Amino acid sequence: MTDSVEKNVPHQVVVIGGGFGGLYTAKHLAHANVNVTLIDKRNFHLFQPLLYQVATGTLSPGDISSPLRAVFSKSKNTQVLLGEVSDIDPKAQKVMMGNQVIPYDTLIVATGANHSYFGKEHWKDLAPGLKTVEDAIEMRRRIFGAFEAAEKETDPEKRSAWLTFVIVGGGPTGVELAGAIAELAYKTLKEDFRSIDTSETKIILLQGGDRILPHMAPDLSEEARLSLQELGVNIHTNTRVTNLENDIVTFKQGGEVSAIHSKTILWAAGVKGSTMGQILAERTGVDCDHAGRVIVEPDLTIRDYKNIFVIGDLANFSHQAIKPLPGVAPVAKQQGEYVAKLIKRRLRGRTLPQFHYSDVGSLAMIGQNLAVVDLGFLKLTGFLAWVFWLVVHIYFLIEFDTKLLVVFQWAWNYITRNRRSRLITGREAFTEPQTVKNSSPLLDA
Repeated sequence: MTDSVEKNVPHQVVVIGGGFGGLYTAKHLAHANVNVTLIDKRNFHLFQPLLYQVATGTLSPGDISSPLRAVFSKSKNTQVLLGEVSDIDPKAQKVMMGNQVIPYDTLIVATGANHSYFGKEHWKDLAPGLKTVEDAIEMRRRIFGAFEAAEKETDPEKRSAWLTFVIVGGGPTGVELAGAIAELAYKTLKEDFRSIDTSETKIILLQGGDRILPHMAPDLSEEARLSLQELGVNIHTNTRVTNLENDIVTFKQGGEVSAIHSKTILWAAGVKGSTMGQILAERTGVDCDHAGRVIVEPDLTIRDYKNIFVIGDLANFSHQAIKPLPGVAPVAKQQGEYVAKLIKRRLRGRTLPQFHYSDVGSLAMIGQNLAVVDLGFLKLTGFLAWVFWLVVHIYFLIEFDTKLLVVFQWAWNYITRNRRSRLITGREAFTEPQTVKNSSPLLDA
């Protein structure tokens, strides 16, 4: 038993990160005989799966955010601290947050993942990703700003560049972005402009693999491809981005090199573990994979440190299948619940079998009345899949009032086909994205 238990002091649990993993760990420790300190550099939990709807004007940031203090206001054993952990001392069992030192008996690291540009981080300014509220607002600024710039442009070639949207990456984020932008261009905005015809918009989805949504069954990937094409999206598979420069996307497909002139390039191609992974590697000697994710043990601890857990997108859990578990909300949620249960068991001198993820399936929204759902034993497409997608996402939202807000917004958008959150914010006036010059070797998209 730890010193805190021997001295009859509640066990000190420190959770770094208020995403799905950290949130569910803390929630399931709410009535345990422990003190929980939840640290996050944001004062809210963000529902990342719906960020693309903020980026495309369907929802506002507040619709998918829950203040952490409100979530834990009735959990008297939980303290929420706003800040960023800069270091960890695993031997002294302390974490450093600026000048503040916080002791722990058990540490849970759930700091998630960031965008990966495969070593070309200077592409970030030209092709923003989608992980934070700021990312979504910037993406929204560029998407709606592109239509505004096209409305003023008299040169046909430049106007075409403003009306060309390139999305790099054909996973769920890329597919959902492509479908949402298609509905914007071909339905929502078609009567809003006078100098441009938004039906001339080109939406191009570039995917490095041989099919979009590669984590799904092949027939569902094909259904998603056909649905996107019906919406007007041009899909290029087996395509590798080789360069981004001066609003030009250069890519290689087979043996042919092509280029697209686009003022709006959106990145949905890869992720890498947060910087906490590297800190853990330096302080504990734990191994990380090529994407910076921490290699965890079957019980989600790290090698040689049974009181340090890593969960969520930062964890590489490869004990259940050949490939690591995917970085999705259900994985992080189940891992958080498991860790909380294991901590409570340990305090009673007991343990648990290794973590096992119960696959609840995967799903992706294509457009209004269009989605694909893969539950393993059941596959859905079209309207039924779309309804299922809506129900699942409402279920995973944290607060009841947030659920009501999102249901209302979706219902209103469905009836009116209008998106009320089409605000161009973040700068005083719309300006073009920064030009990034680069000549790079071949790169997987």
